[in-house]
Amino acid sequence: MGAELLDRFIVFMEITLINLLLSGDNALVIAMTARRLPHPQRRRAVWWGAAAAVLLRCLLTWGAVAMLGIPFLQTAGALLLFVIALKLMLERGDSHDTRSSAVTGLAGAVWTIVAADFVMSLDNVLAVAAVADGDFVMLLIGIAMSIPMIIWGSAFIIRLLDRIPALSYVGGALLAYTAGEMMLHDEGLARVLPAMASEGQKAFPCLAAGVILAAALFIKRRRSA
Repeated sequence: MGAELLDRFIVFMEITLINLLLSGDNALVIAMTARRLPHPQRRRAVWWGAAAAVLLRCLLTWGAVAMLGIPFLQTAGALLLFVIALKLMLERGDSHDTRSSAVTGLAGAVWTIVAADFVMSLDNVLAVAAVADGDFVMLLIGIAMSIPMIIWGSAFIIRLLDRIPALSYVGGALLAYTAGEMMLHDEGLARVLPAMASEGQKAFPCLAAGVILAAALFIKRRRSA
């Protein structure tokens, strides 16, 4: 009995660590998206976004392993995440009076969050499922623990972005880095492209982040010229 409790405690701590490490991306995209809204709508966007992230994790828990085996699925998700990262960086510093734009309204913000969360929840779900090893209770605990982490993390990042708006570029680059890592794990893409050296694999996410950041700065400069 004591050994079983110890094993469960170790699994619980592993799930906690995974959520701390992997929920940051979800909180980041929610914060960067919600920050573009008027202040009264920010909290609603954070809550709706967090609810969407948790719901997606519940749905993906049962099919994450099979879905990740679909060729080019992660590459398609990574390309979508590149677009979202670039969009969020380009909208940095825009006016908070965003009612005229559908994408910056509450509904548009929630859809942006849902799309990004769908892409980024795959790795979280797969990691938690692997640690839980079929234990349904521990899976539910892992999903439930992600709720406050995402909500509190989003609120903290929003305040940080309000104080230092230029951090939006850092956030967008981090999302692009995540997308680059996803592409490296796509088995379908690995079969098409020649295998890269280990140094090239390590550098690819950084290269992807740099390219998206450079593209955002270039487009921003062209717009202001």
